[in-house]
Amino acid sequence: MPPLHRSVCPVLLLCLCTPLVAGIGETLLLESWQDVWVFRFFLNILGYSTIIIPGYLLIHYFKRINYLETGRGICFPLIKACVFGTDSKSTLPDEVTETPRIESTSPSWQAIKLVFCAAGLQGSYLTWGVLQERVMTRSYGASEDGQNGERFTDSQFLVFMNRILALTVSGLCCVLFKQPRHTSPMYKYSFASISNVLSSWCQYEALKYISFPTQVLAKASKVIPVMLMGKLVSHKSYEYWEYFTAVLISVGVSMFLLSSSSSTKHATITTFSGIIILAGYIVFDSFTSNWQDELFRHKMSSVQMMFGVNLFSCLLTVGSLLETGALFDSLAFMGRHSEFAAHAALLSLCSACGQLFIFYTIAQFGAAIFTIIMTLRQAFAILLSCLLYGHAISSTGIFGVAVVFFALFLRVYARSRVKKSSKKSAQAPLQKV
Repeated sequence: MPPLHRSVCPVLLLCLCTPLVAGIGETLLLESWQDVWVFRFFLNILGYSTIIIPGYLLIHYFKRINYLETGRGICFPLIKACVFGTDSKSTLPDEVTETPRIESTSPSWQAIKLVFCAAGLQGSYLTWGVLQERVMTRSYGASEDGQNGERFTDSQFLVFMNRILALTVSGLCCVLFKQPRHTSPMYKYSFASISNVLSSWCQYEALKYISFPTQVLAKASKVIPVMLMGKLVSHKSYEYWEYFTAVLISVGVSMFLLSSSSSTKHATITTFSGIIILAGYIVFDSFTSNWQDELFRHKMSSVQMMFGVNLFSCLLTVGSLLETGALFDSLAFMGRHSEFAAHAALLSLCSACGQLFIFYTIAQFGAAIFTIIMTLRQAFAILLSCLLYGHAISSTGIFGVAVVFFALFLRVYARSRVKKSSKKSAQAPLQKV
């Protein structure tokens, strides 16, 4: 079997090239080439390439000269950790022995951990969504004499702010608390970082080209792409009931969200560019969680994973921001408006807390369960809005909620039956002896 990271590279390259090809037909319809999303996407890729290409060449060079055997000097430990890892026999994910998920002695304790993860994710990202809307939609510096103030529009700087604080938090946790021995080469985190940064960009950019119902349908149906990406990246196998319940959850959440938003008017329309960008978001985001799930086979902790992914995310975003000049413009905006600085700090804090729950959830339960929790988050957001502001829920929405709970009950029931049958098969030889 070829190394996993080599088989993943064509997938990432295909994901990167697809939006570029698809958007060429619409570029002639726009008034200015600066407004073309393909151009902005190309600028981001160009900025990331200034780090990715030299890094790839260095990794290839050190492996070709067998630096692990011949290398010496002060930089040897750093190069070994980045390129080869601390255990050369387990540098490739497909060479790592399959490690089962940490099972507790009590199913009730597993349920408590699942509720804890779900509550942490819901609380962190519901708050994050409210703060994000305030930062991106309101003006700063408005005065009573008629001045409208300034509006902040650079979403990539917010991504950088989120990643730099998450890097700091995870770094402090690694220093203050005892961590397991790290064996994975550091460069493997870059795959998750690239896809994570690009999925964030696609999520922001897609809002300019798609309608709200289209966005809701895509996000609510993300469970299926995550499972399919798991088969491609990690060669995972899912039972038929897992696919069936995933479809039910996607359909139920979509019905609830669309029924709750049917009376709202939306200025944006769905275009071919919006569909392509949204497809890129789903592919990148599905790859991110599955690649992180694969890296956890190296028995690293969740904060080690958080540190590695955010380290490369910071390098990628700061490189792109420096090349476009957006970094200094954003810092100047922050200096002019202290209120924006406070909002950006709170936004980053919520994102950092959310990442802690993300990596812990993936480490404990896998990418598919994490995606189901995040899919249900959208329904909880609408339900919270209905409770706070008295919005009515239609019969279609109620039926959608019933479908979701039926799917969750069916998933729990099927999983318990599978565990019981596996225990009986394991005990059968002991009874015969």
